[in-house]
Amino acid sequence: MTDSAATTTGSAMSDGSATTTGSATTNGSAVTDGSAMTDGSGTTGGSALPVASAGQTWAWLRRQLRARRWAVAGTVAAGLVAAAASVLPVYAFGRLVDEIRAGAGAGAIVPVTLVVLVSALVGGAANGLSTVLVTRLGEQLLAGLRERTVAVALRLPAAVLDRAGRGDLLSRVGADVAAIGRAASTVLPTLTSALLLGALSLAAMVGLDWRLGLAGALAVPSYVLGLRWYLPRSAPWYARERAAVAARSQLLVETMQGAPTVHAYRREAQHLRDIDGASARVRDLEVGVFRLFTRFGGRINRSEFVGLAAILTAGFLLVDAGAVTVGETAAAAVLFHRLFNPVAMIMFTFDDVQSAGASLARLVGVRNLEGEDHPPRPDGRPADAGLELRRVHFSYDGRTPVLRDVSLRVRPGERVALVGSTGAGKTTVASIAAGILRPGSGTALVGGVPVAELPPSVVAVVSQETHVFAGPLIEDLRLARPGATGDEVAAALATVGALDWVRELPEGEATVVGEGGRALTAARAQQLALARLVLVDPAVAVLDEATAEAGSAGARALEEAALAATRGRTTLIVAHRLTQAAAADRVVVLEHGTVVETGTHAELVAAGGRYARLWSAWSARTPVVTPERPGRAAAPAS
Repeated sequence: MTDSAATTTGSAMSDGSATTTGSATTNGSAVTDGSAMTDGSGTTGGSALPVASAGQTWAWLRRQLRARRWAVAGTVAAGLVAAAASVLPVYAFGRLVDEIRAGAGAGAIVPVTLVVLVSALVGGAANGLSTVLVTRLGEQLLAGLRERTVAVALRLPAAVLDRAGRGDLLSRVGADVAAIGRAASTVLPTLTSALLLGALSLAAMVGLDWRLGLAGALAVPSYVLGLRWYLPRSAPWYARERAAVAARSQLLVETMQGAPTVHAYRREAQHLRDIDGASARVRDLEVGVFRLFTRFGGRINRSEFVGLAAILTAGFLLVDAGAVTVGETAAAAVLFHRLFNPVAMIMFTFDDVQSAGASLARLVGVRNLEGEDHPPRPDGRPADAGLELRRVHFSYDGRTPVLRDVSLRVRPGERVALVGSTGAGKTTVASIAAGILRPGSGTALVGGVPVAELPPSVVAVVSQETHVFAGPLIEDLRLARPGATGDEVAAALATVGALDWVRELPEGEATVVGEGGRALTAARAQQLALARLVLVDPAVAVLDEATAEAGSAGARALEEAALAATRGRTTLIVAHRLTQAAAADRVVVLEHGTVVETGTHAELVAAGGRYARLWSAWSARTPVVTPERPGRAAAPAS
């Protein structure tokens, strides 16, 4: 949890194959509409979610490894034992060659056989243990990163996700996690084993004779040159490949989510062409990566030739000079030859390492949206349930102002309706009041306490974008209060007028709803969101066009449900239907991000201003049935 908030039905995000039903938390507000939101302070600074730099990625990895230093030490120790067990038989082989040249009998092979047998047993056990430890360490790192990435993603503002595209996020927690997972389970154990074996083999060659070791080391510059050629060229290719995969995911998500609209406008062919084009870009990038990697393989083979030729040439000269034995030269050549596979593994796995590295940078980029070193905010205790915005300014892009010097106060228990044309800033005001967005300047308070410092469930939000989670209906409601009893859930449903139709479902409250279950109308889904609000029981409720999806037939019932759910609470309503404004204690009219009028419904109609014109236009096309106000008329705003 962050920012002292309780969220009741946070948006479910996963890799596209699984739906989560956990909660996402925000600034002191309980979100009951299914949206995953945050305080708005994080920004990506562009149209896509951020990608961590190499320095940031390595810094994250170092922190994680330091936190698991004993696991790292055990993994390295097991790998060294496995590498030593692999090198020791080659030493024994060199001794055998020299003994046979000196005229030893057949019995000389017995000690070598024993060394090989013991080394095989010890090396096999150590190699298996090393593989398990490396894989477990990699999976632990990935699991922690994946969980934190999803946690941060669930708290991202909807505006950030809209700019970045949900396909980008889904590709990160899906395809990128899969790429790192493959590397952790297959590449990382191989790479670790190969690095340790390579280092120990070079040390063994130096131990035989430093000149033989130096001859073998002549291959290192060739390997380094190959890597220096490959890495700068391959890294951009892999980055472009991951970005192309994200773009393809975005197209797929948009097409599947908007399938009814696509069908309605007969745009299937165009969308298929777009997806084909995106898939072709991914294919072309993958072919380009493979072509580059093939050229890299040729440089690796050249390095192997240089190293082996240098050892054999140096060995011939040294044996001829009597400086080393034939057995030592043979052992050095075998040690270097045995490096072909591990070194090739190191070089060739750079293909997967680069891909995993690009994916890791993308995950760490999302992870970095949430700072690790911020101290927890205190749980401020509001003096009362009064809601206040003081001289609030806000801009989504840092350039275009959305709100300008907005100040308003909602007294404890008062209902205030926000009215204005589309784009006036109503939803932005509501989001700031709930702590979902943080103003550029000014402040939002409840009982004198900034909303960012409120304890859980002081403020709850219901918007028109409701989400019904797959599963039993009662569990959907218990997202608001996990410990709620059946009677408490029934009482919440009764409060919003939903108990009758819920009890008429095939299995009542236990009926499976959502995806794969019983479909609910928009009005009924909104009633569930209002029932969650009742279960949260906040002091302050913010309704962001929470009855807009009811339609004319269900508008009256849903407005009455909203009135019942917020009775006795301080309530700020973004009024989609002006009947909501007429039922409120006070109306605030916004235009172009500023407050232009405030007063009761009757006062504003009599004043003949902007609200009066809106009401006149509304009344002319809509039969006016004003819901009864749920409480006292509030005192005039200060």
